[in-house]
Amino acid sequence: MNQTRTFLLFALLAVAYLLWTQWEQDYGPHPLPTTNTSTTAENSNATPGATPSIANSSGGGETGTGQLVTVTTDVLRLTIDTRGGSIVRSELLKYPVTPRTKKDPDPASIRLLDDGSIDYFAAQSGLVSADGAAPDHRAIFQSAQTSYVLADGQDALNVDLTWTDASGVKVVKRYTLHRGSYVIDLDQQIDNGSGKTWDGNAYRQFLRANRPEPVYSNFLQRMSDQSRYGFFGAAWYTPDQKFDKLTFDKFEKSPLQKQATGGWVAMMQQYFLGAWIPPSSEADTFTTTIVNEEHGAPRYAIRSVGPQISVAPGQQASSKAQLYIGPKLPDQLATIAPGLDLTIDYGWLKIFAEPLHWILAQFDKLTGNWGVSIILLVLLINLATFKFTNAQFASSNKMRKLKPRIDALKERYGDDRQKMQQAMMELYKKEKVNPAAGCLPLLITIPIFYGLYYVLRDSVELRQAPFFGWIHDLSAADPYFVLPVLYTVVMLVQQWLMPVQPGMDPAQQKMMKFMPLMFAVIFLFFPSGLVLYYVVNGLCRLLQQWWMMRRADAEPAKAAA
Repeated sequence: MNQTRTFLLFALLAVAYLLWTQWEQDYGPHPLPTTNTSTTAENSNATPGATPSIANSSGGGETGTGQLVTVTTDVLRLTIDTRGGSIVRSELLKYPVTPRTKKDPDPASIRLLDDGSIDYFAAQSGLVSADGAAPDHRAIFQSAQTSYVLADGQDALNVDLTWTDASGVKVVKRYTLHRGSYVIDLDQQIDNGSGKTWDGNAYRQFLRANRPEPVYSNFLQRMSDQSRYGFFGAAWYTPDQKFDKLTFDKFEKSPLQKQATGGWVAMMQQYFLGAWIPPSSEADTFTTTIVNEEHGAPRYAIRSVGPQISVAPGQQASSKAQLYIGPKLPDQLATIAPGLDLTIDYGWLKIFAEPLHWILAQFDKLTGNWGVSIILLVLLINLATFKFTNAQFASSNKMRKLKPRIDALKERYGDDRQKMQQAMMELYKKEKVNPAAGCLPLLITIPIFYGLYYVLRDSVELRQAPFFGWIHDLSAADPYFVLPVLYTVVMLVQQWLMPVQPGMDPAQQKMMKFMPLMFAVIFLFFPSGLVLYYVVNGLCRLLQQWWMMRRADAEPAKAAA
């Protein structure tokens, strides 16, 4: 099995994968809007019936329009609505929507949380009480300022929002942001100035609309959009059952209802996520629900409700949590909360993708260029598999030299395929030829292809990572198709150097002739970093193949001398 035949299986698997994901995207089940206009969500408190439904809680009867407060640090720009004290917008200042260029040196930043109706995504929090006043995510808070900025030399920034009730209950919702960090501390401080004990629960939740259907200008753009294949939905972690996730179309059939101590809840998408992280010692209830908006599409909520809080008259208490709004950086996520790094979800290919990502990250520390790191990864893998690949090419060369004898066997046995196969096996055994010598490189090639594909698709470090020249984003397709063409040329040269092996089925021979064209089409849509890997890998294999053929051709001459 030579190098080109090895990639035949890989090509078929890749095509099957693309067709399946495309079919799922276009014709798979999707959530349907409902005509129910109620905004009631099911009670999600730790003790059912202990407090009113969160969505029904009026927040002390206060309604109205809130004020927008802007908070800016070196990495985040947040917009907080004083109605509920909810974070309704978040701009990730280090992550532009489009790559920086000379024509556009300062493009707009990625907006993760968004109060737009189409891509609505908000981080909400609040308090609920069965028999007392409490500010939920619709209550009106007061802010001393409309703008907060982390000053030079300042490491932390506090933003206080205050809510008071005529009964004497006062709540201060404090957000604390830190320099260089995407972690936001939330502290809901309860001051009970009433004449009776205040009992209630604190909750934190994400509310999000489903992903809007993207509009593409052409088929190539549609197929090249890798974000369409990444996970989009809710996720959570519990110490006992570890990481799990739920797409929006499964919210109704498989709702989450789980008790957890030391877990977290999140909303995920490609490259970025928002996560509410309760204290590790706090026993919370995790739930999901669908909130049906009047005259609009449904929104999806994942919620964490804390245990009951009791505050005696004249006393104070607080409920704390952390909010992460940012990129999926594995080194940082692993230090924030257990299992948070699992949101970089490589699926069942994790066993291959994580080591590849780690190696690439180490090379990037040395080179400062992810494209160069990919080339070094190719060289490392080729060095590790050099012996096995040599055995593959040596076996192919021996089989090529046996072609006249195999042709003679065909003439002798005619259409008797069984005897023909037996005779060929005897010949291979006698000449010490192993037709399966190429299987090990195949077993290495396929996992690396898919593992690297997931690394390039889901690793935020490789998002908009430039290489050289025309490659400005290794996670996107080659804009001028240079790399797919180069790989096709490499494959054609390999076919020319290594003619079709004896004994190959005629149908396979025809397929082999179309393989370069097949790969050219497939690689048009793949991340350029992945195609770069296979261009360099193909060149390495081509040089090794040429060297082995020269050695094989030189052996008879030496023997004759």
